[in-house]
Amino acid sequence: MSKNKKQKLEDKEVKSTSEEIVENVAEISEESNPDDVQVDTEEVAEEKEETVEVSEEEKLKEELEKGKDKYLRLFAEFENYKRRTSKERIDLFKTANSELMISLLPVLDDFDRGMAEIEKSEDKALVEGVKLIQDKFKNILSQKNLTEVEVAQGSDFDSDIHEAITQIPAPSDDLKGKIIDVVEKGYQLGDKIIRFPKVVIGIK
Repeated sequence: MSKNKKQKLEDKEVKSTSEEIVENVAEISEESNPDDVQVDTEEVAEEKEETVEVSEEEKLKEELEKGKDKYLRLFAEFENYKRRTSKERIDLFKTANSELMISLLPVLDDFDRGMAEIEKSEDKALVEGVKLIQDKFKNILSQKNLTEVEVAQGSDFDSDIHEAITQIPAPSDDLKGKIIDVVEKGYQLGDKIIRFPKVVIGIK
């Protein structure tokens, strides 16, 4: 084969290959749909927008939860503050009331001693008049929750509610270790004893 003929054959093969490539590119271009490319772009944009919206919604939910938590904490602190201040006011009132009642106890003692002497009088009107005043005074204090600590002769001694000031020989065996006499009455304000009754105990 001559050199020129060989060259022509190679050029023909190259041309044929080039034509095939061009045809394939044309087929691919024809098969490709520009609308499809646009749709894909729109879908990506919509997905991106949806992601942004979801993120904003999550952010708002998170801020709402934080605000709700902050509100609940403030509400709980306020309720604790109200309970604390209310308790302090009640305690202050009780303390002030207790101090007043304690200061009035000697007056009650004087009434009792005075009535013991007045009852010896033959003037019944005087006795009844002083008795009315004493009862009115005691009723007023009773309305403020002041009550007398009941102590009966012969009852058991209880160091939690009685104050023993002395011991004497028991007049009888059944009074040994028991309360023989009450020297000074005791009083309690509500459930709290503000003055313990002073008692005398029989020696065993």
